[in-house]
Amino acid sequence: MNKFFVVDTMCNNMRLDRFLRNKLGKIPQGLIEKNLRSGKIKLNKKKVKSSIKLKIDDKISLFNFSFKERASQEKIKFNPTNTIIKANESLIIDNNKDFVVLNKSAGISVQGGTKSKKNLIDIFSKSKIFENTKPFSVHRLDKDTSGVFIIAKNRETAQLLTSLFRLRKVYKTYLAICHGEVEKNSGIWNDDLIRYDNGKKILEKAKTIFRVIDKNTNSSLIEMKPITGRKHQLRKQLLNIGHPIYGDTKYKLENSNKGINKNLMLHSYQIKFMIKEKKYTFKALLPDYFQKLIKSKRLNF
Repeated sequence: MNKFFVVDTMCNNMRLDRFLRNKLGKIPQGLIEKNLRSGKIKLNKKKVKSSIKLKIDDKISLFNFSFKERASQEKIKFNPTNTIIKANESLIIDNNKDFVVLNKSAGISVQGGTKSKKNLIDIFSKSKIFENTKPFSVHRLDKDTSGVFIIAKNRETAQLLTSLFRLRKVYKTYLAICHGEVEKNSGIWNDDLIRYDNGKKILEKAKTIFRVIDKNTNSSLIEMKPITGRKHQLRKQLLNIGHPIYGDTKYKLENSNKGINKNLMLHSYQIKFMIKEKKYTFKALLPDYFQKLIKSKRLNF
């Protein structure tokens, strides 16, 4: 493959390796490094490192560069109908020049994966709200979790918000309905959570501040403020104390009735952060199914 790319405003300040993956697909990092060292990939006719930040009008040249990408690894873009686009636009809480905040529905992914599936980034890329730009994902929210979600409108804002999340300067509050009566009314969970990466066991420190809003012998309504941002952190921590979330089919007790509710009762209720000394606070209304379970379990909110 011999070709070249010119960096536009949308890719300004992006790392070279990330730029290549955006343009060419899911290329292994090792392959990018190898071709940079051999001079098959050059920036403005010079050898550079993969971590270099690009500037507008930079020219990236590829010489005799080839890679194999399995079809199963290709991200297939979701092509939304106008009905789906309008339905998701109706969930917007705030829309300004830099970002959009919406009350994400449960059951929809933030980004597309290796299978063709509905996701917010592909949906909003077709929305008139992003007509002269494109949507940028700045944080995670599980597919089955509802609530406050932010999508940036430009790269500068995306980088800023991503940094705020990484530096723990974005303060998130979640609500969950879980099985059983949680013993302590408030406190801090400090856990060593386990995850696996290519079969390798990894321990990650996880910290969450919690407060029980209401409880009875059957159920508890809990407010949680995660300090760290581990994958499935809140779901794992509630299982660790023996009170998994209703509707969680992954992190559940063996004797729990997995058919008790089809929805995961975890909701991103509030997000707070500050940009240039301006404070932002956004809240997302509880889904109808969440409110119904609160009532049916005789909990107060």
